[in-house]
Amino acid sequence: MYLVLIIIAIIVCILLGLIVLIQNPKGGGLSSNFSSSSQLMGVQKTGDFLEKGTWVLAISLMVLSLAINVAVKGGASTGNSGSVSREQIEKASKPSAPASAPLSLPSTPTPAPAKPDAKPAK
Repeated sequence: MYLVLIIIAIIVCILLGLIVLIQNPKGGGLSSNFSSSSQLMGVQKTGDFLEKGTWVLAISLMVLSLAINVAVKGGASTGNSGSVSREQIEKASKPSAPASAPLSLPSTPTPAPAKPDAKPAK
C-alpha cells in the first residue's frame, strides 16, 4: 500500500510540474509593459483548464501526503520491525561493565598514599 501511494505521489508531482510549466503567465513580469495588448488577460479557455488541473493536482498531492503519513505510522507500530529495533536500542543503552580500572586524566594528579604518623623502630 505504501509503495503504491509513493508511486502515485511521484506521478502527481511530475504532472503538476508539467502543468505549471505549460501555463502562460498572466502577469508577464517585466516584459508585460513592452508586449502587445492583444493578450491582455492571457488565453482564457486553456487558462481555466490548466488552473483547475493545477488545483486538483495540488490538492490530491496534499491528500496523498497525509495518506502516506498515516500508512507509515500504522505500518510501523503493528509490524515486527518495531520490536526488533526496540530490543537493539535497549541492548545498546545498557551500560557494560568496564574491562579494566578506569584511567585517570593527566590533568588530575593522583593522591599519594598517606604516611603513617608513627616512626618505625630501628
